[in-house]
Amino acid sequence: MTDAAALPGQPRGAVAGPATARAVNVLAPNPSAMTLDGTNTWLVAEPGSELAVVIDPGPLDEGHLRAVVATAEAAGRRIGLTLLTHGHADHAEGAARFAELTGTTVRALDPALRLGDEGLGAGDVVTTGGLELRVVPTPGHTSDSLSFHLPADRAVLTGDTVLGRGTTMVAHPDGRLGEYLDSLRRLHSLTTDDGVSTVLPGHGPVLDDAQGALEFYLAHRSARLDQVRAAVEAGVTEPGEVVALVYAAVDRSLWPAAELSVRAQLEYLLGG
Repeated sequence: MTDAAALPGQPRGAVAGPATARAVNVLAPNPSAMTLDGTNTWLVAEPGSELAVVIDPGPLDEGHLRAVVATAEAAGRRIGLTLLTHGHADHAEGAARFAELTGTTVRALDPALRLGDEGLGAGDVVTTGGLELRVVPTPGHTSDSLSFHLPADRAVLTGDTVLGRGTTMVAHPDGRLGEYLDSLRRLHSLTTDDGVSTVLPGHGPVLDDAQGALEFYLAHRSARLDQVRAAVEAGVTEPGEVVALVYAAVDRSLWPAAELSVRAQLEYLLGG
């Protein structure tokens, strides 16, 4: 058994509930090998404000969506805005129904996911209810992936770009490895230049060592890329065969996701 403090990013023991002075996680009931404990739906609000922002309502699960609303109401708040980190169903499928329940608009990078006139892009700052959330473009897992910097809590909400446990996939062909590596470096710069110390992920526990988590992710990607490069040099270029070679120690239920990442790695290495 490994001491939790020695794990990359220093993950907390609990997943659901209050995480920082401004952020509370309402955990969706959709656990799986891919979603870990389930989707983290983040309810974020400035202390004393009557308005809250919800990031990633999660799957289309009526009980979960109503639980998010109830959590806000129990704190004396109403939900003023819904944001999406990206369009995968476990994060965004419930957004339209959640907008009906709350009367909010939905802002996202992808126009197809928006409900309302405003999207999200690099440099945007969300200020609902006095809260300050800075939009950080972090493509790579998907082309539309965003993170949200919460400077008052020295935290960043990362969606699937950084998870609370394990590592994420690059969802080829929409996700691209070069962009993902750039996104990890961009997030790492928040830890060195902006004092970010906490990762509020889309799945899994909060990470209390953001810099350590990002350095682990970058090192892990580099090591995996070296392994795939060695396989290619040995003549193994079919994605399924590369997965069997490089991910032999990984649970086979995760091999389909690993193959997406391998395809992205092969594209990165071979330029095709």
